[in-house]
Amino acid sequence: MSEFELPEIETLKRDLERDAVGRKIKVVEIEALKSMPHHRTKKSFTSLVEGAKIEMVERNELSIVMTLNNEHTIVITLGNGASMVRCPSKTKTESGTAVVITFTQGGDLRIIDPDNTSEVTAIATEELDTLLTPEDERGLDLLVQPLSWIDFGRFILGHKDPLKAVLMNDKLFVGIGLIYSDEILFDAGLRYDRKANALTTQEIRRLYRSVVGILFDAVKYRGTSLEKRPFVDLNGDPGDYGDHISVYGKNGELSPRSRLPIEKAQFKGKPVYFCSTQV
Repeated sequence: MSEFELPEIETLKRDLERDAVGRKIKVVEIEALKSMPHHRTKKSFTSLVEGAKIEMVERNELSIVMTLNNEHTIVITLGNGASMVRCPSKTKTESGTAVVITFTQGGDLRIIDPDNTSEVTAIATEELDTLLTPEDERGLDLLVQPLSWIDFGRFILGHKDPLKAVLMNDKLFVGIGLIYSDEILFDAGLRYDRKANALTTQEIRRLYRSVVGILFDAVKYRGTSLEKRPFVDLNGDPGDYGDHISVYGKNGELSPRSRLPIEKAQFKGKPVYFCSTQV
């Protein structure tokens, strides 16, 4: 499972939407078939995509979906430590490169997957539903599904788990993980272990503003790149939202709200960072 969260994948999707739509795939070189778990041979992928033009780029949960003009679709789900970059075809191949898609014009799209944890698949467009999560099983995708704070409140109050668990449940919310859940809860002034169904109306409104605001700001700053979890956009540039993080990974540093040290705890085996002002 990828450590990347919604803002990082949305950034890549928007980059590809601007850069790759309309480009024709000349040839595909597959360096690591392990990054293609749904394909037994390299040809079973290349034969479906070479010579086709990319018509549309979308995001389905944390997967990038590129629809081709030959009734086939490429689905890319980046794994831990993976990246996807555009570069001239003459650029030296980086260690860990799994797939190189060369366009007839405009260089390459390269998927670097050193741990072979990504999934790159070509599939008939009419069979796409067999690969993706059914619509009624997907969490709320707040970048593409506007929701009023009242409906958001009803949704939150319908769950009794701690807020951190609710936000990170991919069946409830798409792409909110360790980083953005901590930032959202700090911004909203709510502790990670507060029960979701115990929030007041005022707290629900704060949480709603924070969820929407943090996700959209993180996309605006093109994702988060940290030393332990680097992220680069399609041009190879790191995301800038790390400069705006308030608590995640800052154990012992002074909280921007209380000027007291940021605290660290364990929640379901993972670290959680918070401020004493969160209640």
